[in-house]
Amino acid sequence: MQEKLDMIISRYDEISAKLSDPKVVADNKLYTELMREYKNLTPLIEVWQKYQKAVKNRESALSEISEAGGDEELRELAQSEYEENKALAEELSEELKIMLLPRDPDDDKSVIVEIRAGAGGEEAALFANSMFRMYSMYAARQGWKIEILGGNPTELGGYKEISFGVEGEGVYAKLKFESGVHRVQRVPETESQGRIQTSTVTVAVLPEVEEVDVNINPADLTIQTYRASGAGGQHINKTESAVRIIHNPTGTVVECQEERSQMKNKEKAFKMLYSRLYEEQRSARDSAIAEERRVQVGTGDRSERIRTYNFPQSRVTDHRIGLTIYKLDEMMDGGCDEIFDALRLAEKTAMLAKNGD
Repeated sequence: MQEKLDMIISRYDEISAKLSDPKVVADNKLYTELMREYKNLTPLIEVWQKYQKAVKNRESALSEISEAGGDEELRELAQSEYEENKALAEELSEELKIMLLPRDPDDDKSVIVEIRAGAGGEEAALFANSMFRMYSMYAARQGWKIEILGGNPTELGGYKEISFGVEGEGVYAKLKFESGVHRVQRVPETESQGRIQTSTVTVAVLPEVEEVDVNINPADLTIQTYRASGAGGQHINKTESAVRIIHNPTGTVVECQEERSQMKNKEKAFKMLYSRLYEEQRSARDSAIAEERRVQVGTGDRSERIRTYNFPQSRVTDHRIGLTIYKLDEMMDGGCDEIFDALRLAEKTAMLAKNGD
């Protein structure tokens, strides 16, 4: 652990010096990259400094115990200080071990989220809209930016499917565990008998990537244009502004009709295509070590049932880590941190156990 820490501290000091270099400040791209890395390393450095202080105080208290002689009151004070700093140092040491675990290289990326109604008909579509609202409100709390990329709304205000981008720092790190099947149990608005219905939506969280991250041969693409339409098939655009792109080798299809401009829709569609293909490549790359990736929070596979939202009991249960909270209304209003943080901690804890630390 100490060797890793020494390397990180050295890198932190190096970045700190560079950030005050006028040449680096003048290079906006380099400065932004270094500042992002500096921000990522700062929490670890702060914990390391607290650990050092606790160790120093622990050793100082130990010396005071040996020097107390027959002064029982002084000995008790020193013993209390020793125990307090010993416990703190052990706690911070474990925290450092977790913070030193390898980071997912995609954690800092923005994402594209795709929500699709599953079993449950119109109620599933309405819940897809509820999920979009939940993620939108969570993003607002985090200071992230939301951009709708495509959607297929229903007449009752639901979505058969909706795709949207979430832009900000560390978005993928917080949202990556949302991929999978989300189950809802509630009385639908369309139910006159008051019976509880179980419906599902599928969520996919894709790291947003640049063109350079994915190699696409233009000859492999079929690009189609068509008239955009709204709920119920009602035409909202008389020109062929909507764009559909088909990646023939994989059969991947993306569509966008949100903008009035065909060029803007094409740009958004390509953004979605890059992320979809990148995720497919990522999944194929990691499939050989799927069991190692699984840890305690699942594979992230879209077919895996990950969470249940029970409205009559105001209960949310994440099946991967066995966590149940009775704060459904708060979560649906964007208060997702309790579950999101627990998932991240479960992954880190499992990785720590696997490494034998």
